[in-house]
Amino acid sequence: MAAALVATACGVGPAYRVPRAPVPLAAHYKEAGWKVARPADAIPRGAWWTMFAQPELDALEAQLAIANQTIVVAAESYLGARALIRVAEAQYFPTLSLAASAAHGRSPGVVGANPTTLTGGLSAGGGTTVGPFTSYILAGEASWAPDLFGRVRYTVRQRRYTAQASAADLENVRLQMQAALAQAYFQLRAQDALQELLDATVATNEEILALIRQRFDKGLENEATLVQAEQTLEASRAQATNAGILRAQYEHAIAVLIGVPVSDFALPRRALLAAPPQIPTGAPSQLLERRPDIAAAERRMAAANAAIGIGYTAYFPAITLTGVAGVASQAVRSLFDWQSRLWSAGGTLAQTVFDGGARAANIAVLTAQYDATVADYRQTVLVAFQQVEDTLAQTRILVDVVERQRNAVRLLEHGLDLERSRYAAGLDPYITLMTQQTAVLSARQLLVSFEVQRIVAAVQLVQALGGGWERQGLAHE
Repeated sequence: MAAALVATACGVGPAYRVPRAPVPLAAHYKEAGWKVARPADAIPRGAWWTMFAQPELDALEAQLAIANQTIVVAAESYLGARALIRVAEAQYFPTLSLAASAAHGRSPGVVGANPTTLTGGLSAGGGTTVGPFTSYILAGEASWAPDLFGRVRYTVRQRRYTAQASAADLENVRLQMQAALAQAYFQLRAQDALQELLDATVATNEEILALIRQRFDKGLENEATLVQAEQTLEASRAQATNAGILRAQYEHAIAVLIGVPVSDFALPRRALLAAPPQIPTGAPSQLLERRPDIAAAERRMAAANAAIGIGYTAYFPAITLTGVAGVASQAVRSLFDWQSRLWSAGGTLAQTVFDGGARAANIAVLTAQYDATVADYRQTVLVAFQQVEDTLAQTRILVDVVERQRNAVRLLEHGLDLERSRYAAGLDPYITLMTQQTAVLSARQLLVSFEVQRIVAAVQLVQALGGGWERQGLAHE
């Protein structure tokens, strides 16, 4: 027992050190012109969507936090991983069991026959037993396998690191669902803006058709032009009606994200294409602490390293200590008499002598799995930096694109006003007016598309930066 207690202080596995991540040497991201985060202006922890100042979105995100089923699945997986830690920690302690039995039977007349035998090898009775007999036993058994060479410790570490990875996975899933909801919300509002634009186009086409009818009635326009104007009006009405399909799909997606049946959910129409906020990015090295997927990948490396330690403990012997104590008698009235007591104490030492190289092969497998987690960690870091740089570039470029498109829309709208006046005065044919009107509609639609791309890119940038999450949340494990 003394040797076992000394052995529990030993550890035979490899020490864990976080491998070097491929972090850029520069203190800033490649995309210039973005605000560097300071302690006072970092992304809000948790409720990052409040930066967009949309109370309706805030309410939807709050509902998502408690009703999204994908988040619930990840949360239950995390709770299960935490429970496995307690299962492993229980191996530090002895296992105690209590058993009671009563038996009635007959044994042949054999000297030294023992009609009652315990699991631990103890027996009640003895001498010559002839004919029927009755026996009663009440005994407790204790078994303990000391943590030789850190087998249990490495198991506890592995499961603790796995639980920490599961906690980071939960945060990553939550961030993905929050970002998906925000993107669907802004996409829906973009469809509302597009619907307003198409409805206004229908109204304009109705005005032009009325003007052409007046000219036709006065003999100033031919029937072909009138029919062409009617076709243009009907085409614009069809386009306005068709726009509702995509809006319905976004509305249905939001309902599923917040855990509500699609038939029970509706959002009122309201055009919204607000300018996104200026998002603080911070230094590239801070991304390792902000991204939950990076934290999960690093914790899986630690768990894989601990698994190697478990594999090495198979090279060393295992000791199991057992003890039994209780009472046994052939009569209930004498069951608790002093002479009815029984006890046993002992231990076993087991050592694998030959296994055909199974242990070495197992360690090779575990080492390969660890190396794979290292590669996965580094790849996760590389992808994280790529996503940040991609969204920074997209947001920066879209700022200029939106401004240029707005200028183009203003010029085309002014040209449309001039062309309507020229057509009303009989200076230009209807085909010129229709061409100008089509150009204005296309430019307006493109502007709506660029504006929603810019605000969605802002949401993606927040997601790429980790959504304000910090790795310190794993320290409680």
